[in-house]
Amino acid sequence: MNAPVDLHESLKPRILPRPRDAAVEQRALAEGLTPLQARILAGRLGGYTGELAPLVAPSLRYLAHPERLQDGRRAAERIARAVTEGEHIGILTDYDVDGITSHVVIRRTLNELFGIPENRLHSLIGHRIHDGYGISLPLVERTLSLSPRPSLVITADCGSSDEPRIARLREAGIDVVVSDHHALPTEGPPASAFATVNPTRDDCTYPDPTIAGCMVAWLVMSLTRSVLIEWGVLEPATPKLSPWLSYVALGTVADCVSLGGSAANRAVVAHGLTLINRMEAACWRTMAQRLGDDSVPFDAETLAFQMGPRINARSRLDDPYAALHFMLAADDATAARHLETLDQDNQSRKAIEAEMTERARGLAMAELEAGAPLLVVLLEEGHPGVQGIVASRLVQAFGRPALVLTPAAQPGMLTGSGRSIEALHLRDALQRAYELAPASLPRFGGHRGAAGVGVPREAFDDFRQALLQAVSEQLGETELGPRVFTDGELEADQLALETLDELEALGPFGREFDAPLFEGVLRAESLRTVGADGSHLMLELSSGATSIRAIWFRALTPGEMPAFDAGDLLRCAYKLNRNRWRGRESLQLIIEHAEPTEAGRGK
Repeated sequence: MNAPVDLHESLKPRILPRPRDAAVEQRALAEGLTPLQARILAGRLGGYTGELAPLVAPSLRYLAHPERLQDGRRAAERIARAVTEGEHIGILTDYDVDGITSHVVIRRTLNELFGIPENRLHSLIGHRIHDGYGISLPLVERTLSLSPRPSLVITADCGSSDEPRIARLREAGIDVVVSDHHALPTEGPPASAFATVNPTRDDCTYPDPTIAGCMVAWLVMSLTRSVLIEWGVLEPATPKLSPWLSYVALGTVADCVSLGGSAANRAVVAHGLTLINRMEAACWRTMAQRLGDDSVPFDAETLAFQMGPRINARSRLDDPYAALHFMLAADDATAARHLETLDQDNQSRKAIEAEMTERARGLAMAELEAGAPLLVVLLEEGHPGVQGIVASRLVQAFGRPALVLTPAAQPGMLTGSGRSIEALHLRDALQRAYELAPASLPRFGGHRGAAGVGVPREAFDDFRQALLQAVSEQLGETELGPRVFTDGELEADQLALETLDELEALGPFGREFDAPLFEGVLRAESLRTVGADGSHLMLELSSGATSIRAIWFRALTPGEMPAFDAGDLLRCAYKLNRNRWRGRESLQLIIEHAEPTEAGRGK
């Protein structure tokens, strides 16, 4: 554990320049990008030696063939056999956005492209609270109780760590095809699965292990289409799965997989957004109506902060089938009815999240005072569906990885979700903690940025100590604390929509390819609190003769006063944003952090 630190100083956000890779910057300039675009790439692709074109101009032609997925052909042939022989098929997926979009891809492909009637398809989605993650025992029992019982179960976004439950299904005569993207256990793919398609397998030659679960499902179903055409079951003119990339785009963005050096992820999100903005499906149309005309066209941030949370909220607080019905809705009225349910759940989720976050922050202070590199918080009265969001809030506030646990439905067990920082691979840290104290961590899974755990209550202290040691080993002397990394300053004449056009040409933005963030000293000409609870700040800022409107979301705790006044010079970290109002566009700034400069107070 690190030495105690000055808590006030360590929790003060620091605005720092983002490190830039000079070689990437020079290559970008040589390939015709503008100096500003080259600067942005250099700050996100450090050490990247591959071609820039697939990242700068995303295209589906850069996708690798699904045949390169280990077990891909075996999985596709088993699914194709089920199609040709009229088998009942279970579709078993996780309950988050990645799982729900995977479910839509598989179900629509089987039904609409392969002609399997609805009565031979069984949707199996676990309840987060009552069933737990992945192929849970309650979900296995539900599968075995179906009549007629499916002879094939296809998983998506889960299954890699579920060997005991897969073995139970196999003993009952059910083949399980696993499609997943989560890290595999040390013993490798589940031995009882008929096939395990996972790009993180050591023996997999697929060139991009960062793709989301929905993308793995899309590739498997695409390969199944090819097999059925080879066998003469489908006509060669059978439509491809390209339209389903709208769902893959949503799942990819919401699951926070890499949008940095991944040509595949960038391609499917860029193409998927093009499909979404055609507004051909009821789910996209009704969401646009809910958000207002000024929300169109959707971008990656719309998927991440508007659609994703609404779909996730249903599975966090209740069963996820309303989210599935919303995504599959055939008409606007049906979609609107399900969206209303999602929206109500999202409002409830926000209230629960706010209360849990306040309690979690209080409990975290003792660990912060001791200089802990990791925050492990047990909320005895917490809602298990909101653990991950609360962990994210702790990471944002304190600049440390965080794990939030609550009592599980299973007596004597705790369940938890963690979120990480760039310097820590959370799944690897959990693997190391398991090696140090295996009895304290019977179940865990996830990836670099996020993970979930199941911990026996009596072993909580052992688990915490083992994970603290694992995190300390990985982080070493890494300096921790809230950091705001920026892409430097802009000139006053660059505060214009044309600059935003230049930046948006590099999209989509997301995890490991953050939206551009700039810094500068600006004068606060005026400010006022806005929002129902007065927690947001609306500002009028100036740089020389240029005046611009800005908004700072969640700038204040309700009832709190700003730390600066009109007339003060502020050092700001900000994004450029396109404000749409009644068909007109203007530039506004989104403030991420601002603090008064000592030289500029009241001047």
